[in-house]
Amino acid sequence: MLKAWRKSFVVLVLTLSLPALVYADTVYETELEFLTRAFVDSPPEPNLLWLSGDRKSTVRQLLGHDYAALRLRYWCQAGRSAWVLNEIGKELPITVGIIVENNYIKNLRVMTYRENRGGEVATPAFTDQFVNAELEDNNRLNVRIDGISGATLSVQSLTRLATMALFLHTESNCSNES
Repeated sequence: MLKAWRKSFVVLVLTLSLPALVYADTVYETELEFLTRAFVDSPPEPNLLWLSGDRKSTVRQLLGHDYAALRLRYWCQAGRSAWVLNEIGKELPITVGIIVENNYIKNLRVMTYRENRGGEVATPAFTDQFVNAELEDNNRLNVRIDGISGATLSVQSLTRLATMALFLHTESNCSNES
């Protein structure tokens, strides 16, 4: 009887932990690694940008919803800004690091991917499409981003975050340093 109970308990624990395994985070880069890469070994102190008023309205328009935070940390040095932003893919947030310089995206990297599908958006073959993208007058990217079959929502999330980072760069003190 006791052995059967133990066996049932082990099966129950494994069954309950299965969803955690399916939605395991894949960390490609930590915030410190991202910032060290963005600013060649000496990241500056973070700045804060409040999402309020017209800025909040524009971000809502770019994302299609309010951003989860009221203020954003960003790093700025010599006209270059670095942003660590989150956006829901299908069900879970995707953490993305975006480097903007002279109003162009210099680099976009998925730092943490949490969904069980669509992880191809983290590959350089996909993220390199954002390099040198800039905002047009209508707050859209000036480049066409090719989709990935089965990762449509993740592709859209990264595209929205890229657009948001470019907009926020122009709103920050960083755009005045270039």
